[in-house]
Amino acid sequence: MTAATTLWARIELAGRPRIGTVDGETIRLHEGTLFDPGPATGESVAVAEAHWLTPTEPTKMVALWNNFRAAAEKNGWAIPAEPLFFLKAPSSYAAHGEPIRAPRSYDGRVAYEGELGIVIGKTCRAVSAVDAADHILGYTCVNDVTALELLNRDPTFPQWTRAKNFDTFGVFGPVVATGLDPSTLTVRTLVNGRERQNYPVTDMVFSPAELVSRISQDMTLVPGDVIACGTSLGVLPMKPGTVVEVAIDGIGVLRNVFGGQPA
Repeated sequence: MTAATTLWARIELAGRPRIGTVDGETIRLHEGTLFDPGPATGESVAVAEAHWLTPTEPTKMVALWNNFRAAAEKNGWAIPAEPLFFLKAPSSYAAHGEPIRAPRSYDGRVAYEGELGIVIGKTCRAVSAVDAADHILGYTCVNDVTALELLNRDPTFPQWTRAKNFDTFGVFGPVVATGLDPSTLTVRTLVNGRERQNYPVTDMVFSPAELVSRISQDMTLVPGDVIACGTSLGVLPMKPGTVVEVAIDGIGVLRNVFGGQPA
């Protein structure tokens, strides 16, 4: 984390959402919103006692497939000519510390996918790659949870929407980090404390700015929307009770347990 980096959290306090900056083990509360923060209020909450919310409330999460060269090479996939993506619904979102619940209507394997998330800060429509960075508020950690056996269960219709959109399958947080250079970042995923993923963001086929620019040609991105940049090698199914941590130095650790009550 650089001196210019700020970690913005969104928590629930006294029944309403509040924003604040994370300073070590303390969250220092501010007035306003993440997109128009006001001054610090002088109030603070201990990180360990915070009731975390998703750091934004996206209208959509745009999630990439086949966006890392190492995974493409190992799996024999061609490097895509343009971003390949799907959407995750707002009903799928879950915050840091919230259980990832097993679906009621599916009893097959469920996998984690640790990813970097781009958080949109300004409305963007058909922006250039040069201007795209000005529309990025910051970055967050994402766990793009997947019901593996649904994807190709019907040979006539790949079920990306269903496999990716059960309640609590769109996990992101715990904060939005502003002032970061994404090219310096490494995504790590730990499963019950054991590292299962470790890959550099520089292995992406399409960089964060390229993703914002290209996706904005197809759909308008609004403040709070999240682009999940895709994942690399090391994706595996989770057993009930598994603790999954997506850790990105400079952002933090997104921690959740799989196998709570069915959604």
